[in-house]
Amino acid sequence: MMSKVMFTAHATAQGGRNGHVKSDDGLIDLNLTMPGEGSEKGSNPEQLFAAGYSACYDGALNLVASNQKKDIDSEITADVSLMKDEADNGFKVGVVLNVKIKGVSQEEAEELAEEAHKVCPYSKATRGNIDVEINAQAV
Repeated sequence: MMSKVMFTAHATAQGGRNGHVKSDDGLIDLNLTMPGEGSEKGSNPEQLFAAGYSACYDGALNLVASNQKKDIDSEITADVSLMKDEADNGFKVGVVLNVKIKGVSQEEAEELAEEAHKVCPYSKATRGNIDVEINAQAV
């Protein structure tokens, strides 16, 4: 049974990786293309996932820091890779979260990054399903 729903996002895709995706409010309205194929410009599922994961993780990181009374500035870059899956000869994704945090020591940055990974909804959704590496850096 699902928990109490707080918000539901709606997006519709047509044409798969060489198609189009649009949100119900029109804020996302993008052509999709396979990276490196053809001259047409477009996004791809990995880029969209990277955008969502980096934003969600940054929110979780700032919540954790706030709860610990730490004043930080942060920047998250999610590198989402499409990789060959040797297990079924298909494909899979992997994520590297590059976490830059101002206002704390390197040790504190690593601790905050790990705590954020425990509470971030995207991290919860991917835990045990895909490889996620976290590179925390105090800047």
